Amino acid sequence: MDRITSRANPLLSHIRRLSSDAAYRRQSGQFVGDSPKLLREALQWGVEPVCVVCTEGVTLPTLPECVRVVCVPGDVMASVSPMKSPQGVLFTGRIPALTPPEKLTGRRYVALEGVQDPGNVGAVLRTLDAFDGDGLFLLPGCADPYSPKTLRSSMGALFRRPVWSCSASELCRLLQRSGLPLYGAALRLDTLDARTVDLTRAAVAIGSEGRGLSRELLALCDGTVRIPMSPRCESLNAAVAASVLLWEGYRGSDGRE
Repeated sequence: MDRITSRANPLLSHIRRLSSDAAYRRQSGQFVGDSPKLLREALQWGVEPVCVVCTEGVTLPTLPECVRVVCVPGDVMASVSPMKSPQGVLFTGRIPALTPPEKLTGRRYVALEGVQDPGNVGAVLRTLDAFDGDGLFLLPGCADPYSPKTLRSSMGALFRRPVWSCSASELCRLLQRSGLPLYGAALRLDTLDARTVDLTRAAVAIGSEGRGLSRELLALCDGTVRIPMSPRCESLNAAVAASVLLWEGYRGSDGRE
C-alpha cells in the first residue's frame, strides 16, 4: 500500500478532475466512486477498480492484485473527495462503452431527453433496476451518468443496468430493428392513459419537467401516454414519471421476469 500526504500529488489531482470535469472523464475513460458501498457494488458486478484511495483504519474488501491502493490522511481525503463528509474510501474505475448494441433483447427500456439533473438520472437508474428494466438511453442534453452525483444517486444501479448514449433517430432505428414500440410521456390529442397501454414490452421516453420531449422525438414516437393525476398538478419530475411508467410495465408482467 502506497502512502500519499501531499494534496498536490498527481494522482489526487487526477481524481479531482475526474470528479468535476465530464470532458476529462470521457477523455481518460475513468470515473470516481466515493464510498465503501459503491466499491463493494462495483466489485460485485464486475467493475474492476483502477485505484483505491482510503484513510487509515478503513477495512477494504478483497481487491484484485492489479489495483493500486493508496492511504492518505483524513485532511487529504477531505481535499479530494467530492462528498462534503467523506466516508474514507474513493476509487477510480473504467467507463464502459456507451454505444448501444445492434439489437435489443430485453423488454422494457427508458429513454431520457434533456434531463440535466444528475440526481434525477441516478434515481431513474435506481428505479429501472428495481422494476427489472433492461437499459437506459440518454439522449442529448442529459447529465453524465458517471458523474459522482449520478453514481451516488443510482445506489450502484449504474453497475447493474446498461446505460447507452445516442441520438433520437439512432434510438428509433434500434427500437424498430428490435420490434419495440416507443411511447413518449407527453400531452397530445392522441395521448392515452398510461394504464390502458401495454408497457410490458416497450420503451418510454421522458423529457425534463420544464421542457418535456422535443418535437423531433415526439414525431418519432409510436404514441404518447399520460399519467393520471390531480388537476391541481401540471407535471411530475422525470424521476417520478419514470417510476410510475416502469411500475406499470412491471406490474403488467406480474413481476415474474
